[in-house]
Amino acid sequence: MKKQVCISEIGPRDGFQNVEEFIPTEVKLRIIDGIIASGVKRVQITSFVSPKAIPQMQDAGEVVTECLHKYPDTSFYALVPNLRGAENAAKHGLKEVSAVISVSESHNMANVKKTLDESFAQLKEMIDSFPQMHIILDAATAFGCPVQGITPYESLKSYMERARVLGIDSCTVCDTIGAASPNQVREYFTQLRKDFPEIAFGAHIHDTRNMGMFNTFVAVECGVSHVEVALGGLGGCPFAQGASGNTSTEDFVYMLHDMGWGTGIDFDKLLATAMYAKEHVQGNFSGHHINITRNHRVQ
Repeated sequence: MKKQVCISEIGPRDGFQNVEEFIPTEVKLRIIDGIIASGVKRVQITSFVSPKAIPQMQDAGEVVTECLHKYPDTSFYALVPNLRGAENAAKHGLKEVSAVISVSESHNMANVKKTLDESFAQLKEMIDSFPQMHIILDAATAFGCPVQGITPYESLKSYMERARVLGIDSCTVCDTIGAASPNQVREYFTQLRKDFPEIAFGAHIHDTRNMGMFNTFVAVECGVSHVEVALGGLGGCPFAQGASGNTSTEDFVYMLHDMGWGTGIDFDKLLATAMYAKEHVQGNFSGHHINITRNHRVQ
């Protein structure tokens, strides 16, 4: 049997959120249609944030309602920055969300205007308020911070100890600014799985220094439960300078298939969807296949 990799497509959230021109809701939904038609089973489809902070996400409720109705067997989740975001996600029927807290205090203050103590207190309130909802913790700046530099493993370990006390059983470890090296990725994930065997760890790696593919694959070799990648390599952190570019879904799937790993994804359909997205979304697409291919289209 092929070794399997769980692909989480985050383009409809992390890819779209940086795009200045509003993407029509019907375009977003068609891209999601293509993603699911390619075989992706897990999609982060939006973020329940203030439209003043990220105007692109103003149609979050409409996108979620349509997708839950149309694809009841797909695992959908959204990013929420606070308790109100979780309330909105629950109101629209989502049963899983990602809550972001930076490992770096400096970045957390810049990102959500809260200390780590305040953010973890808010996370506890979220867990207590929505016991039926599965909450994934997104550990931002787990490898490096734009203010504090390299994140020491001991800081990440201390952070995860706080999460474990709250009952967090799933954490996506994020290279928010694309600062990680393959050795660091291997060291941190190996140690995390040893120190916190009861927690499922995922990887979210940015491609700022052209290390996204390599670092993400190293995480896979370390046994992460899932990897978050974005269609066309679109996206990045809007609050971390120079952090543009997620690891491209279609590039990563192509590499995995070539190496004998299974994903359950049809590469040609996925690439056609990435090409459609590039044609209809005014963003910076860093993926390689969409920039060398001209003959794939959504049918």
